[in-house]
Amino acid sequence: MINLKSWFLLAILSMFLCTTLGSDTVDSVLRRLDSKRAQSVVQESAAKGVLQRLLPAHLHSFEFKIISKDVCGGRSCFVITNYKSSRRNSPEILIQGTTAVEIASGLHWYLKYKCGAHISWDKTGGVQLVSVPKPGALPLVEARGVTIQRPVPWNYYQNVVTSSYSYVWWDWQRWEKEIDWMALQGINLPLAFTGQEAIWQKVYLDYNITTQELNNFFGGPAFLAWARMGNLHAWGGPLSQNWLNIQLALQKRILSRMQEFGMTPVLPSFSGNVPAALKRYSRLQISRGLGTGMNTVSGDSRWCCTFLLSPSDPLFIEIGEAFVQKQIKEYGDITDIYNCDTFNENTPPTDDPTYISSLGSAVYKAMSKANSNAVWLMQGWLFYSDSKYWKPPQMEALLHSVPRGKMIVLDLFADVKPIWKSSSHFYGTPYIWCMLHNFGGNIEMYGVLDAVASGPIDARTSENSTMVGVGMCMEGIEHNPVVYELMPEMAFRGGNFQLQGWLKSYSRRRYGKVNDHIEAAWEILYHTIYNCTDGIAFHNTDYIVKFPDWDPSGKTGTGISGTDMSNQNGMQQLAGFQWNRRFLFSEKSSSLPKPHLWYSTEDVIKALKLFLDAGKELSGSIMYRYDLVDLTRQSLSKLANQVYLDAISAFHHEDAKALSLHSQKFLQLIKDIDKLLAADDNFLLGTWLESAKNLAMNSDETKQYEWNARTQITMWYDNAKYNQSKLHDYANKFWSGLLEAYYLPRASMYFKLLSRSLEEKVDFNLLEWRKEWIAYSNKWQESTELYPVKAKGDALAIATVLYEKYFS
Repeated sequence: MINLKSWFLLAILSMFLCTTLGSDTVDSVLRRLDSKRAQSVVQESAAKGVLQRLLPAHLHSFEFKIISKDVCGGRSCFVITNYKSSRRNSPEILIQGTTAVEIASGLHWYLKYKCGAHISWDKTGGVQLVSVPKPGALPLVEARGVTIQRPVPWNYYQNVVTSSYSYVWWDWQRWEKEIDWMALQGINLPLAFTGQEAIWQKVYLDYNITTQELNNFFGGPAFLAWARMGNLHAWGGPLSQNWLNIQLALQKRILSRMQEFGMTPVLPSFSGNVPAALKRYSRLQISRGLGTGMNTVSGDSRWCCTFLLSPSDPLFIEIGEAFVQKQIKEYGDITDIYNCDTFNENTPPTDDPTYISSLGSAVYKAMSKANSNAVWLMQGWLFYSDSKYWKPPQMEALLHSVPRGKMIVLDLFADVKPIWKSSSHFYGTPYIWCMLHNFGGNIEMYGVLDAVASGPIDARTSENSTMVGVGMCMEGIEHNPVVYELMPEMAFRGGNFQLQGWLKSYSRRRYGKVNDHIEAAWEILYHTIYNCTDGIAFHNTDYIVKFPDWDPSGKTGTGISGTDMSNQNGMQQLAGFQWNRRFLFSEKSSSLPKPHLWYSTEDVIKALKLFLDAGKELSGSIMYRYDLVDLTRQSLSKLANQVYLDAISAFHHEDAKALSLHSQKFLQLIKDIDKLLAADDNFLLGTWLESAKNLAMNSDETKQYEWNARTQITMWYDNAKYNQSKLHDYANKFWSGLLEAYYLPRASMYFKLLSRSLEEKVDFNLLEWRKEWIAYSNKWQESTELYPVKAKGDALAIATVLYEKYFS
C-alpha cells in the first residue's frame, strides 16, 4: 500500500506532467478534428443557410468566409469588418470565421451588439429582429473591425437526459432550428444521441438476440435516456421498427448538418448495459444492476434491475468495438469523441486504485479499438454524488487510466458545486466547466448568474488550469432565456465581465426598446430569482406541481410519507443524482417537506408590478408577454405554497371554516394560473401531446406515444394501488391543461378528505386518498382527450387582474 505522503508527492508530479503534456495532446486532438471538418465552401453555405432562415431580407447584406486559425494566433475566432467594395448592391458586412459555427457566432454577436437584436428559443419568445435596420442601412463596425477569439476551444451542449425531457418528439424541422440556435450560440461540441437504438439493434442481431428480446430491453420513446443508462428496461416500450428507422434517418440529417457547420458531434459508446438475453453466454461476467429495483414500487423485474456486463469481461471490449464500428459505417468518420458513463450509479466492488485503473482502461479500449484516435468524454458527476468512494487516489486512478489527452471530463455541476477546485483541475485531465441548472425539464425561474459569469473565467485563469471548454448540461431546455443567452457567451469571454451592464443591454435587446420599468424589474430579478447562492439546486418543488404525499395528522409516524422517502431513493438511482445533496427542505426539523425558496417574494412581486407598468409600451412584444406570464406564474405559485401551509395549519387547529377557506383559495389559484398559462402558446400541454402523436405512423403508435408523453410528466414510472410512483412529479410542468386536468383534481381530492376528517372527527385516511388519486392518474395517463395548441386570452390583461386579485 502506498502511504499518503508518497501519494501526495506522486500526485503533484503527475499533475505537473499532465499540465505540461495536456496542452500538446489537446492540440493534437484539435488538429485531427479539424481535418474531419467539411470543406470551406460547404461551411460557408451552411452559415448562409442560417442567415437565410433568420433574416432572409438581409441575405445579400453579409458576406461569409472561412479563414485559417493562423489568422487568430492558432485559435478559433471570428472577425467582423465592414465590406470594402465600390460595387453597387455589394454586401455591407464581412464576417470571417475558422468554422461555420464561428461565422454564425459572429453574425449573432453583430446582431446583438450592433443592432440590438435578440435570439431565443421559440418557446421562450423566439427572436426580436425589429431593431435590425433594413438592408443598405446596417450599422458599420469600427475601422479596425471586431475580432473575438475563443479562450478555450470547446462549447459543449446537452445532458444525456435532455434527449428524453426535451427532444424526444422533435422532427427535422425542429432539429434544424435547434442546430441553427447552437451555431449562433457558438456551440461546437454537441451531444448526438438520437437514433442509437437502431445501431444497437444491428449490433445485437450479430449476437443472435431477437427482435422480441430487444423489445424487452429498449425503453419507450420518452424513457430512452434511462434505458440507455441501465436504470430501466422495457418501460414504455416496445420500440417499433418505424421508430427505429425514422430516428436513425433523423440522426443522419442531424449529424450531416452539424458537420456542415464544422461542429464535432459527441457520439455514444458502450457503458456495459446489456439485454438479459446475453445471459445465455453463461461464462460472461454479468451482474444485475444493484439498486435499480428501488426505482419501482415493487421491484418489478419486467422493467427494473437491468444487467451490466463487467468491463473486465472480454466481451465488453468486443461489443464496445462493434458499436463504434457500426456508427462509423452508418455516419462516416465524423468524430473522435465518445461519451461513456459506466461508473455513474455503479460503484466498483473495490476501491483499489489498480483495479479502478484496469476498469477505465477497458472502457477506453472498447471505443479505441474501433477508432484509434478516440477520446473518452465522461460526466464528472460521480466525483460529487459518490464522493465517499471517489477519494483522490480513486479519482486519479480513473482519470489516468487512459493515455494522456484521451479523456475529457465534464465538470457537470460547476455552476453550484465545482469539482475542479477540490481535485487540482481533475489532476491534470482536460475538463469542461459546465452549468447544470435544470432538473426534469421543470418550469421554474431560477439561476446563479454571478457564478455563470465568473466561474468559467476563474477556472480558466487559475494556476495549472486544464480547462478546455464551457458547457450547458441542463436536463431540459426552453426556459429561463437569460441564463441560456449568458452561458454560451462565456465561451467567448476572455477577461473580466460586467454582468449588470450586460443585463441592462439584455433587457433592451430582448424587448427591442429602452424601458425604465423593465430595467428596474430586471435589477430586482438579478438580485433575487437569479441569485441563488445556497447550493440547493433542485428548486422546483412547489406544492401545486409536487403535491405532498403526506398525512397531516401525523399518524404515519413520520411527516414525510413512505412513498416520498422512496421517491428520494428512486431519484438518486434514475436521474443519476444524489437526491439528498440537491433536495433539502428549507426547515430540516419540520415534518412537512417545504419547497425551496431562496429569495424575497415581496421583492419579486415589486418586479412583477414593474413588468405590468411596462405593459402599455411593451405589450406587442412576444418576449415581454412570455416573461410576464412566467413571472406572474412564479409569483402565484409561491403564494400557493403559503396558502397550502395555511390550510394545513387550519387542519391542525381543527378549524374547519379556515380549512375550507384556504383550500378553496389554493384550488382557485390553480385555476387562475391555468387561465394565465392558456394565454401564451408556450405554456400549453396540448403542444407536448400533439408533437408526440405527430411522430406516430399508425394508431398503435399514436396510443403508445401519447401514453409515454402523459406518463413522463406525471407518474413517470410504475405505481401500485396505494403507492404512487417513486418518481411522480419529477418532470412536473406548469402547463395549461395539466394544471386544470391533473394537479387540480389531485389537490381537490386531498382537501375533501381533510375536510371530511374534521367533520367526522376521524383521522385523515392517507391510503384512501392515495387509492383515489392513483386510480385517477392511471386513467388520465391512458386517456386521449384533446388539449388546445393555440393560446386563448390576453396575457397582459389576465396578469393585471391576477395581480390586483392576489397582491394589490
